[in-house]
Amino acid sequence: MRKRGVPMADVELDAIDRQLLRLLDADARAPGRALARQLRVAESTVALRIRRLVSTGVIAKFGITVDKDRIGLPLEAMISCQIGHLDRTAIAALRRDAPTWPGVLSVFHMAGSDDFIIHVVATDADALRDFVVDNLASHPAITRTQTNLVFENLPGTGWATALDAD
Repeated sequence: MRKRGVPMADVELDAIDRQLLRLLDADARAPGRALARQLRVAESTVALRIRRLVSTGVIAKFGITVDKDRIGLPLEAMISCQIGHLDRTAIAALRRDAPTWPGVLSVFHMAGSDDFIIHVVATDADALRDFVVDNLASHPAITRTQTNLVFENLPGTGWATALDAD
């Protein structure tokens, strides 16, 4: 995502770069040798390309996916929030605080009828209610919330096919 006042860097991705990104998206821990074999290039080429993709910011980070059910956080929700008065200080405070609240996976600052959508996990309905009361209802910037339960979260790979659309 482009930060205000910072121009987007133009990074040229060839077919090997795009395939490498797909392979790393599927398994970020794949060894260089396996990636090189799948791409039909030298292992040193894979290492150089990964280094370039990281240094140019195309790869922002490597991470893990945690099975939230297995660690006792089976309830997932998207909570829409509306700000009463569009005050920069209040919005900045919400942007600063919300990502640190217990159970928050993501915070989306939106345009449209909702100002923020907060993606959370919880142990159960009582914990979710407590989250809303303790964090959202008491926040001075938030005037209205709407909680939507997530039945299933299916990660997408549309970024990979969007690259090929060019």
